[in-house]
Amino acid sequence: MTAPRVVLDTNVLLSALLFHAGTLSWLRHAWQSGAILPLASRDSAAELIRVLGYPRFRLSPAERDDLLGDYLPWCEAVTVPKRLKVPPCRDPFDRPLLALALAGKANALVTGDKDLLALSGSFVVPILAPAEFRGRLPKRAEP
Repeated sequence: MTAPRVVLDTNVLLSALLFHAGTLSWLRHAWQSGAILPLASRDSAAELIRVLGYPRFRLSPAERDDLLGDYLPWCEAVTVPKRLKVPPCRDPFDRPLLALALAGKANALVTGDKDLLALSGSFVVPILAPAEFRGRLPKRAEP
């Protein structure tokens, strides 16, 4: 069985990376075990690097590198065409995630973002909250 191709929004990804015993820690196990295949683009990787540098996280450069090393090697790099059409959304900063999901032929976009979740059902790629996505994974994929 092929692992589902998944776009993880930055907030979901941060929770999985920063909180080892948190409610989304299962996601880290899922990508590291090959149960899911995260998709990353130049824009999504740059966003993750930028956000990990926020002062509120108090991460040293070495800690940021370690976190990136816990995620990026498991990702499939996707080139997103510049003129890829995505549906209108309330938050223009969500457009790169939608474009990544389309270009990467994602099976799901996992998010807690209300603006993105509002597109669920009208976007060609399923947009799911983390708990709903977890419920759709085969049981062997869970820690």
